[in-house]
Amino acid sequence: MEVINERLFLQHEADLLFEIILNRRDVRGNRFLDRSIEEEKINQILLAAVNAPSVGFSQPWEFVLIKSASIKKQIKDTFNTENERASKLFKDEKQKEYNLLKLEGIFEAPLNIAIFYSATDKPILGQTSMTEVGLYSVVCAIQNMWLMARALNIGMGWVSIVDPEKVKQILKAPENNRLVGYFCLGYTDGFLKQPELELLKWENRKEMSELIFNDTY
Repeated sequence: MEVINERLFLQHEADLLFEIILNRRDVRGNRFLDRSIEEEKINQILLAAVNAPSVGFSQPWEFVLIKSASIKKQIKDTFNTENERASKLFKDEKQKEYNLLKLEGIFEAPLNIAIFYSATDKPILGQTSMTEVGLYSVVCAIQNMWLMARALNIGMGWVSIVDPEKVKQILKAPENNRLVGYFCLGYTDGFLKQPELELLKWENRKEMSELIFNDTY
């Protein structure tokens, strides 16, 4: 049975969404406040996540909420190991700049969330030709979380410099699960006007004209 949603959005609502998108930031540990996040706001963020699009309505995401200091320490240990290894990949001035960056907020943030792709052996509608779209569905959930967190004035930072297998072991994740992202969430002393790595000139912003093509490349 076809059921039509009659809800239409007004231009000022679209403008507000665009403003939230433009003001989303990756928040690091030097910006988090020592203030817990209210449970209802955590639930709002997670509700936004589970209402993301997923290929074949597979909903392949699972979330581990981490507040334990002992678990955070284990995650921080794998970050430290991977961060030291990553630093050696950069040379000269770039390495010096890298070592000055604060790239996580594992201890500073009151809440950490590990987000997993929960794989299945059964065929999934829409995923039979491109199996990776299951992972992409989880990324859609992450983006929903990030936008809702920003709308609630809660900072969220992606910690990608970890060993995913060690994180799985620490969190006792099922064997078939795959870590997609590890995030730190908390209230912040302020959101930067531009992405931090843009401000630091680590990378330059690409122009849209460089990225958009018509019909073919």
